[in-house]
Amino acid sequence: MAQTRFWHPFADMGAVKDHELVIERGEDVWVWDSDGRRYLDATASLWYANVGHGRPEIAAAVAEQLGKIEAYSAFGDLATRPAIELAELLADRAPMPSRLFLTSGGGDSIDVAAKLARRYWYELGQADRTVLVSRTQGYHGTHGYGTAIGGIVANRLGYGPQVESEQVAHDSVEALEETFARIGPERVAAFFVEPVIGAGGVYPPGHRYIEGVAAICARNDVLLVVDSVICGFGRLGTWFGIERWDVTPDMITFAKGVTSGYLPLGGVMISDRIAEPFWRGPGGPVFRQGATYAGHSACAAAALANIALLERENLIPRGQEMEQPLLEAIQSVAGHPAAGEVRGGVGTLAAIELNTELAARDAGALTRLTMGAREAGVLLRQLGNCVAVSPPLTATPEHFEQIAQGIAAGLDAAAATPR
Repeated sequence: MAQTRFWHPFADMGAVKDHELVIERGEDVWVWDSDGRRYLDATASLWYANVGHGRPEIAAAVAEQLGKIEAYSAFGDLATRPAIELAELLADRAPMPSRLFLTSGGGDSIDVAAKLARRYWYELGQADRTVLVSRTQGYHGTHGYGTAIGGIVANRLGYGPQVESEQVAHDSVEALEETFARIGPERVAAFFVEPVIGAGGVYPPGHRYIEGVAAICARNDVLLVVDSVICGFGRLGTWFGIERWDVTPDMITFAKGVTSGYLPLGGVMISDRIAEPFWRGPGGPVFRQGATYAGHSACAAAALANIALLERENLIPRGQEMEQPLLEAIQSVAGHPAAGEVRGGVGTLAAIELNTELAARDAGALTRLTMGAREAGVLLRQLGNCVAVSPPLTATPEHFEQIAQGIAAGLDAAAATPR
């Protein structure tokens, strides 16, 4: 095979350059490669194919919108009908009174939330509130602010000085309180939290963790920004994931499942409190932020059709209904000699680590796990020292069993002595 010209994200291009896996088509939980081989998509692509692949309803909605107008700028007073309808629909489903700022994806959404948090305090005369606090193992995309607040160290290396930020232990309420006290809450703009850490290794929150950090933010008047890019639109069994805990966010970032990946779209649900200085009346401050494709008509049409499917097929609560069957399926292979910790149980996502000793002595073991599962017809997500699963919400316990069988085959490959 000739070397590719396509530079893949998060890829060892020296290894990938001459053997890509080319995915040609998909249907529900299945995808086929260019050789016609079928795989179970155990990751919903990149956490996003919530309604499954190949849905004609979404394609038809996009085609209909393209027949009217593909897109138009949303800057100033301009709008198209799908963007307005999507804003109304999502505001009605948000866990707090809110307005919607649309973006092109999750990384855009994090940048919007970070900048707006700082700008909000500036408008209130507290310009020293610039520090952004986040969690170790947290992932918030790879734009400027997302890189700065990300808690995966490898994603921050080599880029020079970052935006002023602090990371606290992802599982410690006390660490957050201590950090606020050390920095001074009068200097902290916002705290960013994923309801379930996703790309950092699938870490569900501990008992009362979410409520605990929300209370600390409230006591210190620090904005609570919930990153639901992975956790939203049914993945945890609710619209935005955070509704499973009794907290009120100031902002919620989302993307991925809002269109199930059929077209790129993201956004930020912004509480009325944060919006108020900017919406108060003519001549007020302007939030000088916006992606070229913010409010893109065809993308918003895809979201509307996707949300209609989520509601019609009752897929939103399914993310919670299937969390235990998925966890039990993955736990069934936890006794394998090459296996380590299994994590999951909050939403339809889980992870299984490679045995720590094996990982330490054999750098190629995790790749063999992933490729062994692929050979068995299951596509997994490789993250740090684990593989993650997050299948479409249409997946059944029978699919979970096949995923577990694929992981078992991968663990066999990981344990085998490399040639």
